[in-house]
Amino acid sequence: MTRDLLPETPETPEARSDARPGDDRRASRRDLYAAGAAVLLFTAAAVAGTVVERRDGTLHVNWPPLLATWHPHLGPGTPAALVVAVAVVAYGPAVAARLPWRRLLAAVWGAALAWTWSLALVDGWQRGVAGRLTTRHEYLRAVGRFQDIPAALRDFTGHILLGTPDHWPAHVAGHPPAATLTFVYLDRAGLGGGAWAAAWCITLGTTAAVAVLVAVRALASERHARRAAPFLVLMPGAVWLGTSADAYFAAVAAWAAAFLALAVTGRRPRSAGLAAGLLAGLAVYLSYGLTLLVVIGAAVLWLGPARLRPLPFVLAGCAVVPLVFTAFGFFWWDAYDLLVTRYHQGVGGDRPQPYWVWANLACLVAVVGTATVAGLRRAGAVLVRRARTAGGRLAVLVLAALATLLVADLSGMSKAETERIWLPFALWLLPATAFLTGARGWLAAQALVALLVNHLLLTGW
Repeated sequence: MTRDLLPETPETPEARSDARPGDDRRASRRDLYAAGAAVLLFTAAAVAGTVVERRDGTLHVNWPPLLATWHPHLGPGTPAALVVAVAVVAYGPAVAARLPWRRLLAAVWGAALAWTWSLALVDGWQRGVAGRLTTRHEYLRAVGRFQDIPAALRDFTGHILLGTPDHWPAHVAGHPPAATLTFVYLDRAGLGGGAWAAAWCITLGTTAAVAVLVAVRALASERHARRAAPFLVLMPGAVWLGTSADAYFAAVAAWAAAFLALAVTGRRPRSAGLAAGLLAGLAVYLSYGLTLLVVIGAAVLWLGPARLRPLPFVLAGCAVVPLVFTAFGFFWWDAYDLLVTRYHQGVGGDRPQPYWVWANLACLVAVVGTATVAGLRRAGAVLVRRARTAGGRLAVLVLAALATLLVADLSGMSKAETERIWLPFALWLLPATAFLTGARGWLAAQALVALLVNHLLLTGW
C-alpha cells in the first residue's frame, strides 16, 4: 500500500471536521501578515539599497536589491503572459485536482514552458532570449577555447584568477567546467549560439517543476503535490528561469532529489538511486554552490522509509562525474579555492555583507512570491503540531530547503544576484503553498509579482 492510500491527519484548521470558522479566519489573517512582512522586507531592501548605492556605489546593482534597471515596457510576450496567468489562476486548481497524474505532470511542464517563454519574450527575442547568454560574462564567450577539451580541462584552473593570461569570463571562472562544456557540446551538435542555448535552458529548466512534484508525491502525498502544482507553474522566479543557465542547473539538481525520493521510498531503489547519484555528481560540476544540495538530500533520506537500501547505488553514481573530470586533469577543490580568490577580486569583494545578508532574502521574496512566504508560515505550524502526517513530511522538505538558503546566505559567497543563483533551492520552497487556502487569490498574487517585475524592470538575467 502506498502512502497516498494511507489515512492522513488533516494539517490545516479549515481541513478538520471540527474546525471553527474563527480558526480559519485567524490562519488566513496570519498568512496575510506573513505576506505583508515579506513585502515590507523587499521595500526596505529597495530603499536602503538605493541609499547605499547612491552614496557608496558598492552594491553594483542599478535597482537594489535586484540586478536590474528601471525600465517600464511591454513586449511581444505580454499578451501571452497575461493569458497564461489568467488561465492558471482560473482553472489551475481544478485541473490539478482532476487530471490523471501523468497527464498532470505533462500539463505542468507545458504550462511552465508557456509561462517562462512568454515572460522572456516580454523583453523581445534578441534582448530577452537570443542575446541573454552571449554577453561578455557568459559561457558562450568561451566555447571557442575548448577545441581541445582534455587540454582545456587540464589548464582550466590556470585561467580563473583575474590577471592570469586570458582569464575566463566571470561565469566560466565561477563554475566548474561541466557548465561550459554543455554549451560546447551543443555547439558541436549544430545547436550553437544564444538562441539554442536559451532554448536548452528554458526547456530543461521548466522540467524542475515536474521533478519537485514527483518528489512531493513520493515523500508526502499526491494531494499535496496536486495542490502545489499551479504554484510551481506560476513561480515568479520564471522571470530568471528564462533565460539563465541556472535554470538548467536547477533542473539537474531537482531531478537528482526527485530520483533520490523515489529510491528511498522503495520505488526502484537501484536504478533510481544510481540516477540520483549521477545527477548529483553532475550538479556539483555545474555549480560549486550545488554542494549545498546535500542538505535537501539529507532531508529526503530522513523522510524515506528505505533510506539505507539505495545508498550504495547513490554513492556509486555520485562518484562517476568527479572521477571522469579528475582523470582529465580538473581538480574541483583546487578550482574552488581559486574561485574564492577570484570572487573577492571582483565586485563580490566590494559588496557589503551587512546589507546583502538580509537583502538576499528580499530577492528571494521576488523569486518565490508572497504566497510561498505564507505557505512557509503554515509549514512551520504543521511541523510543530502534526509532524507525523504527510503534511509534516512536506514541511520538513520545504524547511530543509529554507535552511539551505540560509547557509548560502551566511556563507558570504552569496551577495547579490541571488534571484538567479538561488533558483535550484528556491524551487523547493514552492510546495509550501499546498498548505494554503484560497488558492486562486494567492495564485493571482504570484502572477502579479512576476508580471510587475518583468514589465517594470529590465533584469540582468
